Amino acid sequence: MPVRKANAQWQGDLKSGKGDMSLESGAYEGQFSFKTRFEEGTGTNPEELIGAAHAGCFSMQFSAMLAEEGHTPDSIQTEAKVHFSVDGTPTIERIELITRGKVPGMDASQFKDVAAKAKDACPVSRLYKGAEISLDAELEG
Repeated sequence: MPVRKANAQWQGDLKSGKGDMSLESGAYEGQFSFKTRFEEGTGTNPEELIGAAHAGCFSMQFSAMLAEEGHTPDSIQTEAKVHFSVDGTPTIERIELITRGKVPGMDASQFKDVAAKAKDACPVSRLYKGAEISLDAELEG
């Protein structure tokens, strides 16, 4: 399996500094700052990108599992609300996945059952349950 990459560069201190994030694929490149993360500023923030990754991953997993059950969806739309607390140490407290789908021949009970299984099977959901994170740090210059 391929290794996917994203990059971030930060310049300055936390409050007055600024940064840029980009995806290896070139599909996204944008700025982030203290204001985009802790207030309302122009640009993105890590939590927003985590939400996008989780919503996308879950939607794909859910679609695959619905198809395995014999119900190929017409559409799956998922919103991820990433709750970020700044009381004390900044922490991602939880993520709410809100999904809606158009799935011919499926009743609401089946839909909810497969959705719950997809949430547990989604690779991004599994990551948040605990993952090995390695670090290679070198001081330059």
